[in-house]
Amino acid sequence: MRSPPSEPIALVDMDGTLCDYAGEMNRELALLRSPDEPDVGLHHGPDEPAWLRARRQLIQQRPGWWRELPRLERGFAVVEVMRRLWFDLHILTKGPWGNAVAWSEKVSWCRAHVPDATLHISEDKGLVYGKVLMDDYPGYIARWLAWRPRGLVIMPVWSWNHDAFADDPRVLPFDGTNLAEVEDRLWAVRQTSLYAEAPASRAASADEPCATCGKALGGHPRDLAALDGDRQPWLRVACDGERVATGG
Repeated sequence: MRSPPSEPIALVDMDGTLCDYAGEMNRELALLRSPDEPDVGLHHGPDEPAWLRARRQLIQQRPGWWRELPRLERGFAVVEVMRRLWFDLHILTKGPWGNAVAWSEKVSWCRAHVPDATLHISEDKGLVYGKVLMDDYPGYIARWLAWRPRGLVIMPVWSWNHDAFADDPRVLPFDGTNLAEVEDRLWAVRQTSLYAEAPASRAASADEPCATCGKALGGHPRDLAALDGDRQPWLRVACDGERVATGG
């Protein structure tokens, strides 16, 4: 009898992880700055001046601003690894208080760029379950780890967070150059979500038609109950529930 697996859920942040919130915000803040006004840059945390917060909120309320944020390909490289290892992909983002338009535009952005992901818009990321979290903001990371002490965090590195969690082995900084290390850590987590025993199966050609629907077995859903040594699910599930090893 198979032991039930834990859910292989990977939680992925949006702003600063998959989309370039800071770059776009700094660009638009520069347009509002007077010629003699110093560039104080985008602040992260409670020390943000009230006048800067007001400008930032004004920018964020422009229709289309959230929906048009550019992608951060560094973050999408990790998402591709998560897909290849057959994690259940979930986007976890915080909805700005008092800006309902942002919530709907974040949905639009995700539907355009990560249509295969489940979307969560939350005011408390620590309450959302996952085996892995990819997020750049230390406050959200600490809150999530408080409830997931055995969790793994992939932290995209920026100038303002590079020294956070320096001595915490649960947090892996990602600067774009250590993708192989990220994959190794994700693979170690993914193996904790496997069945203890692989279900019985028979070998078959990927082109063999399903006895129920007639379509090729190679096009049927993969059974995530077992993975092979190449980090790919190797079982397909026919319409009658039979497990078929198609070799890829």
